[in-house]
Amino acid sequence: MVKICCIGAGYVGGPTMAVIALKCPEIEVVVVDIAAPRINAWNSDHLPIYEPGLDDVVKQCRGKNLFFSIDVEKHVAEADIVFVSVNTPTKTQGLGAGKAADLTYWESAARMIADVSKTDKIVVEKSTVPVKTAEAIERILTHNRKGINFTILSNPEFLAEGTAIADLFKPDRVLIGGRETPEGQKAIQALKNVYAHWVPVDRILCTNLWSAELSKLAANAFLAQRISSVNAMSALCEATGADVSQVSHSIGTDSRIGPKFLNASVGFGGSCFQKDILNLVYICECNGLPEVANYWKQVIKVNDYQKNRFVNRVVSSMFNTVSGKKIAILGFAFKKDTGDTRETPAIDVCKGLLGDKAKLSIYDPQVSEDQITRDLAMKKFDWDHPAHLQPLSPTSNKQVSVVWDAYEAIKDAHGICIMTEWDEFKNLDYKKVHDSMQKPAFVFDGRNVVDVNKLREIGFIVYSIGKPLDPWLKDMPAVA
Repeated sequence: MVKICCIGAGYVGGPTMAVIALKCPEIEVVVVDIAAPRINAWNSDHLPIYEPGLDDVVKQCRGKNLFFSIDVEKHVAEADIVFVSVNTPTKTQGLGAGKAADLTYWESAARMIADVSKTDKIVVEKSTVPVKTAEAIERILTHNRKGINFTILSNPEFLAEGTAIADLFKPDRVLIGGRETPEGQKAIQALKNVYAHWVPVDRILCTNLWSAELSKLAANAFLAQRISSVNAMSALCEATGADVSQVSHSIGTDSRIGPKFLNASVGFGGSCFQKDILNLVYICECNGLPEVANYWKQVIKVNDYQKNRFVNRVVSSMFNTVSGKKIAILGFAFKKDTGDTRETPAIDVCKGLLGDKAKLSIYDPQVSEDQITRDLAMKKFDWDHPAHLQPLSPTSNKQVSVVWDAYEAIKDAHGICIMTEWDEFKNLDYKKVHDSMQKPAFVFDGRNVVDVNKLREIGFIVYSIGKPLDPWLKDMPAVA
């Protein structure tokens, strides 16, 4: 029986291994992590992450050929294939701070694999890592191998949160990068055989190591670039009276461009886009390509500009001050159908409003009060370190309350900011909402989910990103 062990029970490791276990009943899959609370959650009825369809997959396999354990060394030693899916946060200090990936956790995983292994192993990079990480890991394993052979593969994930299980069941492609040596090719074939249980062979792409590593960074950079492109257009639409939804639809019908990732919003979030672009920027700088680095930096600058622009719209619309005013924040996750708040635009928007002394009432159907409080107190990049290395739960901010009902969040508020496109926010009874608010009642739609005309008929002053401005807003400056 082939044995697979995955180090890291997070958003990538957990779902990926659960689907491999489901599709390959003859393979034993063990997910290991040093964080006992996380492993306990994977073994309970309340999984540590929310992902549509994940519960069913885990329940079908857990205890049969899918296991979750804190006994890291035992299961690594027994495995034939070891996936490494640990955090690779952006460095906060030292060489490359603010851009380079911090490979501390990766390196300690590699040293541990070398220490405990008694048989040959295929080691698979599953985390998003900088180009040439495999080479560094290879050196660590080779110098500590004690007569054991290790073969390194890169197998980046291309999952989208909220559709991760569907993406795993029917991937656009599975990418496997390895050395162009007999051992490397043999290892590629071994991993290909695992995925071929359910993925058509023509969708399993095999490349060299560097191409696989760079393809992941490039894919995320291209997707983020599309979002920043349409967000840049949204600012121009507001200035000229054009409607960004009509512009997006128009350019999206061009088969060379296509319609995906053309929704204007308050900005992109998630654990990968910003981190991967910063990483790409650093690699370009290290390789003497400053023009290329500056090109990709601009994608992040436009994203930051969009969040600042949104905060400035809110403040300037409400008589240039939100001090002491209650503002309802609807949604905190970075997108719908996930509880993930990593790099969510809501954090920067909330911090901007708090900086102007607003009182926030926050509601998200999937994000806990503890998570929201922690996110608003955390420094940039802290989120990507393991929980036990993050700051302890901060004292709650008196200006912030977290509630479990949208109408409760809205009651007596001066304004509503829609930060996540949860379906329920489209279907609220906006007449009831308007009646419960202070007047004039404002809606700032950061996701373009509401029917602007309908809300204006009810009596709201509405700001929707990239849409023709409400007469109220026309005289207000967009950027402070």
